[in-house]
Amino acid sequence: MEKLLLGIDIGGTSVKIGIINQQGEILEKWEVPTNKLNAGITIVDEIWASIERKLSILHLSISSFLGVGVGAPGFIDMDSGIVSEAVNIGWKDFPLADQLKEKSSLPVFVANDANIAVLGENWTGAGNQAKNLVALTLGTGVGGGIIVNGSILNGINGMAGELGHLTIEKDGYPCNCGNNGCLETIASATGIVRQAMDKIASYPDSKPAEIYKKYQAITAKDIFDLAKDGDAIAISIVKRTADVLGQVIANLGVIINPSKVLIGGGVSKAGDLLVNEIRIAFRKYALPRVSDACEIKIAQLGNDAGIIGGASLVLEKLNNYNS
Repeated sequence: MEKLLLGIDIGGTSVKIGIINQQGEILEKWEVPTNKLNAGITIVDEIWASIERKLSILHLSISSFLGVGVGAPGFIDMDSGIVSEAVNIGWKDFPLADQLKEKSSLPVFVANDANIAVLGENWTGAGNQAKNLVALTLGTGVGGGIIVNGSILNGINGMAGELGHLTIEKDGYPCNCGNNGCLETIASATGIVRQAMDKIASYPDSKPAEIYKKYQAITAKDIFDLAKDGDAIAISIVKRTADVLGQVIANLGVIINPSKVLIGGGVSKAGDLLVNEIRIAFRKYALPRVSDACEIKIAQLGNDAGIIGGASLVLEKLNNYNS
């Protein structure tokens, strides 16, 4: 019987776990809550207890598996499998790979959660196994991942692909990273709300202002819904967001020269309204030879990208070792 793969995607709220075959098909998937008490000290124990219960139900032994691929938030040293820092979980210099190796007796490979999601999207999702690809995840922040010559770009200490922290405006909004004007201060859901609040202050009789007065809050989804209905202020926010993203992708284009750029995360649910504007901006800023070769698409796998990417990482690493 062909050996299987375990994919694990550790998030701030839940841990997604999947049993995946070597074609990238999910055979079984489930979630456990992320227990952040005591700086997340019991997370690995709880993940492994859940896996053992599932394997017992499925009558599978750990010898049925090739290895374990894990995505975790924060800064990761891929060579050692140490999570240098994961603020939203509480880990610091946490030996994630070693702990899972000890429990599983399997090869364990760890990468940043955004990078893992990119690997998954490229294996069985919208990437379609592109050799050179950029992915942007637009959520509360902006995550990113880059594949070059078929492998995830990690850098000397795991910081490659942190696209949300490209500086866009030197005197822009403060970012959680400590800098000002990062991409995620504009193009994340949080950044879109911040843009909306600026507009509301300037245009107190506008439709966004009406929503804010009614609910004492406004969301990125509200802005996209208003834009779809033709509201000029909402459209201006969407166009500015897309313009910034198009310029970033154009700049990445002369460094990476990707065949595909994938847009994922909650903000991507705006669909063609946003992506069409990003394409327009990309063509405006990019060298024609770059834009002619590059397709901008919405990511397809959603919450499954991480576990599929974990499985993909195992195959990639083991193939490299065996070649």
